[in-house]
Amino acid sequence: MSSTSPVPPDTLRALLAARAEQAGDAAYLLSARTSRTVSYRRLAEVAEHWRRVAAPWGRSVRVGLLVSDALDFAEVFLGLISAGAWVAPLDPTIHPLSAETVARWVSTLGLSHVVADRDAAGDVTVTWHRLDEREDSSETVVASSGGVLLASSGTTGTPKVMALPETQLLVAATLIAQHNRLDQHERGFNPLPLWHINAEVVGLFATLVAGASLVLDERFHRTRFWDVISENHVTWINAVPAIIARLADVGEDERVPTGVRFIRSASAPLSAALLTRFEAATGIRVVESYGMTEAASQICVNALSGERRAGSVGRGVGVEVRVVDGEVLGPGVVGQVQIRGASVIDHYESPAYAERFSAGGWLATGDLGYLDADGFLYLVGRTDDVINRGGEKIFPREIEEVALEVPGVAGAVVVGTRDEVFGEVPVLYVELVADVDESMASLRETLVEGLARVRRPVEIRVVEALPRHATGKIQKRGLGDAVVTQVEALR
Repeated sequence: MSSTSPVPPDTLRALLAARAEQAGDAAYLLSARTSRTVSYRRLAEVAEHWRRVAAPWGRSVRVGLLVSDALDFAEVFLGLISAGAWVAPLDPTIHPLSAETVARWVSTLGLSHVVADRDAAGDVTVTWHRLDEREDSSETVVASSGGVLLASSGTTGTPKVMALPETQLLVAATLIAQHNRLDQHERGFNPLPLWHINAEVVGLFATLVAGASLVLDERFHRTRFWDVISENHVTWINAVPAIIARLADVGEDERVPTGVRFIRSASAPLSAALLTRFEAATGIRVVESYGMTEAASQICVNALSGERRAGSVGRGVGVEVRVVDGEVLGPGVVGQVQIRGASVIDHYESPAYAERFSAGGWLATGDLGYLDADGFLYLVGRTDDVINRGGEKIFPREIEEVALEVPGVAGAVVVGTRDEVFGEVPVLYVELVADVDESMASLRETLVEGLARVRRPVEIRVVEALPRHATGKIQKRGLGDAVVTQVEALR
């Protein structure tokens, strides 16, 4: 199902110029921790500067961007893309930076230049530009189209490299701005990492399309969070479930501002229990969404007001969604989720994943789910996460949702482990933030009452902390390194 797509701006360069003329010295970006701001006029001027800097590098140059400061990152990121460069945002939190890491970035993404706020790590096979030592060029800027280069880990071990052109980014950003009803009076808050697609499109691009403003924080800070939101007159928040879980417990000395229209949840599944708990504690509506890098961040999203359905990630917004298993499946039948649309890539740079595309331009997301009769999508897990217990298919999310209903459970993830009798059985890992004995007693009772015996995890493993990606998504591959503090069988 797809909504009508609005018409996006023609180019990023044209959009920057238009916003500078319309908004002038109005703030585009604000720092959450300092008094620094970036106006629309300043942004356009910086972009012109970077077009002169990058002119000698050639057309469609691939540039790595390694910058920690959020406002500096945003200026260079948008400036280089508007200059026609392909920008690969790099993780600035990696310390120490090694020549091997740089070499991997260069090889995977095909980089020829890197703009950084630090020195290169030893000898590198790429032209390195210090952010504070750049020089303008007098060369004529050649018009071309740029975009973003991103890589994610694949199931085969080969990175999935994606080139998202500025046209695709602007389409997605326009859909997001329209759905969230953003205009020049709105002010967002983004504590998510800018080297990931969510913050880039939902944060930077959508705000720019709307002519709004955005407060950037280098990371999520729980201390004084609501004070910062109030002081900056924030009207919406860009978040992930891990952040929402931390904010759901409002302290007696905290005051949640009344001007926040919604908090957007992305990057990982959000449990219905957490959504309800957060809304009851804060009075702020949670807008759950579903997306992926391949779709420039957003596929489905729930409505800002009106109907939403428990357990659903909403309906496609500017993206067509279908569920298949050899054929297109009807309502309520679980299968593989496929998508297509103007904001969705039509190929990977990595040839290893060509089989994920099928006739008609459909992309297999790797997720399992079903649609209801009205086009609401319900996700049940990943195609490679299904646990086959003696012929009974178990989806990890159905167990995780039950576990997350228990107060004190901050995170839950289910994986399959080999079993001599059943072939494979589920094991539940949990991260607790309350009294362990009390939480475990409640967890055992909830699992027994909420799940049929065949679908219950055979074991509960309590860990100090679940391994999470920078966006808050739990990384199952890192569970082997997690510190297990308690193990309990559940039969």
